[in-house]
Amino acid sequence: MANVFISHRKVDVSQAERLAEDVSAAGHQVWFDEWEIGIGDSIVDRITTGLEGTSYLVLCYSAAGVMSPWISREWMSALHRQLDGCGVRILPVKFGGSAPAILADLRYADLSQDWDAGSAQLLRAIR
Repeated sequence: MANVFISHRKVDVSQAERLAEDVSAAGHQVWFDEWEIGIGDSIVDRITTGLEGTSYLVLCYSAAGVMSPWISREWMSALHRQLDGCGVRILPVKFGGSAPAILADLRYADLSQDWDAGSAQLLRAIR
């Protein structure tokens, strides 16, 4: 099964956690900040560890966008690793809004219209 990092904005935490639960229930190892970063942990260290071991970065975006400092660093780091041939794939997931221009050519799973269909599409992309 795959290692999957769920990247999201805090405003989308409930939808992102639901998605993390779907991916985990399918048997994949999921890194989700609410599950992985505890009180007293170094946020930067925990995120770095999660990103280093991931095969897929699921980029959740909504009308709130993806341009917060944390989420931007997460997906830009994954994009850099992907371009360097490190075997990580970015899988965009739409809760609403639109993807950043640099990722606009990537097909996304649309959970804004039909959660079950979008979730199933995402799970098929994770091998």
